[in-house]
Amino acid sequence: MPERVIVIGSGPAGWSAAIYAARANLKPLLFEGTVQEDMIPLGQLAYTTEVENFAGFPAGDVRSFVESAVDKDRHWNLPPIPKGHERDGRPHYAVQGVELMELMKQQAINFGTRVVGDDIVDVDLTDRPFRVIPRDAEPVETHTIIVATGARANYLGLESEEAFKNRGVSACAVCDGALPRFRDRPLAVIGGGDSAVEEATYLTAFASKVYLVHRRDELRASKIMQDRAIKNEKIEILWNRVLDEVLGNDDDGVTAMRVKSTEDDSTSEFDVSGVFLAIGHTPNTGFLKDKLEMNEKGYVIWKKAFRTYTSVEGVFAAGDVADDYYRQAITSAGTGCMAALDAERYLVDQGL
Repeated sequence: MPERVIVIGSGPAGWSAAIYAARANLKPLLFEGTVQEDMIPLGQLAYTTEVENFAGFPAGDVRSFVESAVDKDRHWNLPPIPKGHERDGRPHYAVQGVELMELMKQQAINFGTRVVGDDIVDVDLTDRPFRVIPRDAEPVETHTIIVATGARANYLGLESEEAFKNRGVSACAVCDGALPRFRDRPLAVIGGGDSAVEEATYLTAFASKVYLVHRRDELRASKIMQDRAIKNEKIEILWNRVLDEVLGNDDDGVTAMRVKSTEDDSTSEFDVSGVFLAIGHTPNTGFLKDKLEMNEKGYVIWKKAFRTYTSVEGVFAAGDVADDYYRQAITSAGTGCMAALDAERYLVDQGL
């Protein structure tokens, strides 16, 4: 018998879709393996530390709740408790990315979601029921598919960049900019498009100064965004420069950056407590090429406003795989809910 719904992806969109599908008695099967070699299960939040902006999770004694809610055989995956976050002798911090994802996973399991750790390498959407093809198992037939494979932030590939991820290097100012480590300190944004200027502008609410590092002598951002950056007293644009190295230590994390001129290869260092990469994202849609309609950036296109319908009837998309604008955990979770409801109504309409 074909599955009624298969969810591909294990970030906020995937788990939210599974929760709603399971609550609708659709008995969802979720593949939490990745479709991208450099990604790991649980989505981009698995790479983040504290998540201060997910509604319903204010800072507190988070670990006690997480340990009480999540099955003990998965406690090994919980990250260390952040240092220096205590109140009345107890840990007091905002939920960390892995903790939030483990809670979502547990909630989905509690309602009957079946979870498979295999990767999905291909799908066959030419016939019905559809076929989902795992890496290490036989193909599985299904009446509906919810694609929630997300997108990955682009990085420059520096070893120092990798070494200081979550310790001052980030690809999301909205996610991390308000953290205590960045407040009233100089920060840097790498990039020259609208996203880079938006992130630099956003960070000025917290930073003492923001360096915007751009490899050319003119920003790629829209004129209005360029004017906004140039007129902002807190933003200093470092023209014709590229990030050469992230500097720091084990105790303090990022402490400075070294940039290199694109004109004469000279270098200079700037004291910063954070380096934010704003050079774009890449959706994890390679396995869907020529199977679903996508935009020029490779994001799955929703074919109807406020619906998660894709170009193939019975296939739905949720989260960052179809969102190149908001890219927030909470918006991904919301569209995961929408996709599950869309799938449920589709199945009812089809008599399945």
